[in-house]
Amino acid sequence: MRGADVTQERLFSYVTPEAFVPHAHPLRPIREIVNAALREMDATFAAMYAPTGRESIPPEQLLRGLLLQALYGLRSERLLCEQLGYNLLYRWFVGLDLESAPWDHSTYSKNRDRLIEHEVMRELFARVLDRAREAGLLSAEHFSVDGTLVRAWASHRSVVSKEGPPPPASGSPRNPEVNFKGQKRSNETHQSYTDPDSRLATKSSKAGAVPAYMGHVLTENRNGLVVDARLTQAGGSAEREAALEMLAELPGERRKTVGADKAYDTSDFVAGCRPLNVTPHVAQNTTNRASRIDERTTRHPGYTLSQIARKLIETVFGDAKQHGTLRQVKLRGLERVEMLFTLAATVVNLRRLPKLLELEASG
Repeated sequence: MRGADVTQERLFSYVTPEAFVPHAHPLRPIREIVNAALREMDATFAAMYAPTGRESIPPEQLLRGLLLQALYGLRSERLLCEQLGYNLLYRWFVGLDLESAPWDHSTYSKNRDRLIEHEVMRELFARVLDRAREAGLLSAEHFSVDGTLVRAWASHRSVVSKEGPPPPASGSPRNPEVNFKGQKRSNETHQSYTDPDSRLATKSSKAGAVPAYMGHVLTENRNGLVVDARLTQAGGSAEREAALEMLAELPGERRKTVGADKAYDTSDFVAGCRPLNVTPHVAQNTTNRASRIDERTTRHPGYTLSQIARKLIETVFGDAKQHGTLRQVKLRGLERVEMLFTLAATVVNLRRLPKLLELEASG
């Protein structure tokens, strides 16, 4: 029997967004971990808002939206809010029913400073990490560290002299063509007028310098989960300084090891690890000089294992840049970009945790 082509919408619907999400969808276990972490942050959310007045968009929904943006690599908050209007999977994850309209993208701009002031993203990262710690998924002794450049939302044309007139420009007033060829530019004499916190930096002598920040990650070697992440201004010693700060905050009195690449084979980093009760298992850099790591360290089998495990940290940056939002950030300022970097580290852990928890539960 042929069905009727009824184009008139029904007046009532008893279907929820969850009914459209497959039972085995990978977002389901991620949402459970996120919801448990958000429930533990209730006191923080209560302190963020006045006790009286007009009700705000629930901060839990705003944070789930940011997690979605990073999980699916949505290029902007405007696109995220547009997708929330018709994507049932996104509505279910965020917590919107079929009748509720999504918020305007400007809501994130209005609430971003509040999230930064109360270090909400840092706490969410810690709560998710606590779930892994409770399940015994974290190593307490063996770690890896590395850094990466995070391109700022600024162009070469925005980098001008701190003193004196800007270089000559031509073309459209809104998008001028600046001729800076033949000029020597450095962070001491020049800065970006669109993002003054960014610095000209490059990770290779064969690549040109770009306005960027430096992101730093510390992972444990058992499952490659991120245990600390922070963002700094780019600089020649920024990687090593941030690594020592993260290592100094690791809990426990037992001796630890840290694997790292050749950039960390320096006197200041090796010497800085010793008072922290950390053995530096860094790759030897013998280019034009002697390595700061000798056979007293390299002869141990643990050194070889650290060199193998440390390479897995590159997948953290790969996930965040290839599938996330860190290839080039869309925010300006150190605090705002640091929030994005912490969000990206949280998402990397959320991608990995469900499978690890499942394996742990199955024995």
